[in-house]
Amino acid sequence: MQLDPAELSQIQRTLQDYEPSQSAIATLVDFDGDLDASLEELLRSQMGTATFQSKSLKQVTLQVLREQLCGNEGFRQKLGEYMKNKEITPLLTGLIVYLASKVVLPFPIDPALATIVVLYISKVSLEIFCRYTEPETKPSS
Repeated sequence: MQLDPAELSQIQRTLQDYEPSQSAIATLVDFDGDLDASLEELLRSQMGTATFQSKSLKQVTLQVLREQLCGNEGFRQKLGEYMKNKEITPLLTGLIVYLASKVVLPFPIDPALATIVVLYISKVSLEIFCRYTEPETKPSS
């Protein structure tokens, strides 16, 4: 998933005065707006290269986020407000703070990681994120 140069520039302007997101912005710039690579890099820098059975840390993180965000009306409402006007800094920083304070992972979510997650979900939409991360159902035999 890729932010185009205009999207990346807009996010840099929107978050220019929000210090907690600056490492996320730097990571996005380093990876040319690649949200997947940026998410993996932030997870790796914070947690190492842990795997859980055959799943990566990124896969497990996305599954836990799905469980906590897909039915969360507060997050859905805040995301909807942000999507209507992406230039308003308090809407984006509000989403980042909400995610960092409300979501419980096996490790703390710092604002940089929350920034990447919010941008990731806002890029694809919450509905597609929820469907994309939905656990596969195994056919019954």
